[in-house]
Amino acid sequence: MTRGSTLPAHRLSHLSGRLAIPAQTRTSPTPPLTSPTPPLDGFNTAPAEEAHHTLLTCLRSLRWARRIADHRPYPTLDALLAASDEAAYDLTSGDLAEALAGETLPPLPPDAYGAAHMALSAAQAAYEARFGHTFVICLDAVPAPESLDHILGAIRSRLTNDPEDERVVAAEELRRLARQRLLQLL
Repeated sequence: MTRGSTLPAHRLSHLSGRLAIPAQTRTSPTPPLTSPTPPLDGFNTAPAEEAHHTLLTCLRSLRWARRIADHRPYPTLDALLAASDEAAYDLTSGDLAEALAGETLPPLPPDAYGAAHMALSAAQAAYEARFGHTFVICLDAVPAPESLDHILGAIRSRLTNDPEDERVVAAEELRRLARQRLLQLL
């Protein structure tokens, strides 16, 4: 499975709700001044609070971040991702609410027109009114030019879910976002 582009995260002030999409980073690597430490080694040996803080940038659940940080060291990136998945699957309703509250709203593509802003605003407002929390979606396999249509289609489709089914879908999207963000960090 190939990973697609995502939209950079930020808050659109005219929308009352939030829509979570991972930040898109396209920075060129800066050459290190000294010999580099493999990213997983750096994560494994970082002080607990630093690791915890780093993990909270991937998923804003205190329990999830503590669980991942407390079980270091991880022998491989796959082991870390498996632990992340397991911890995400174990999110309680409270953990899920906490993680959803920490998500931010993405911008629309620069060439998006006003009607797209209105459509996204209306869809997000309907979603938040129905479920009482932020809409989250992971766009790891969606080409950037298709992201807006994908987001709008997903919101409209998920509006038909009952609240418990949508909680399960939102939890899965958060798990995928956390996994994608960990991969971007490491």
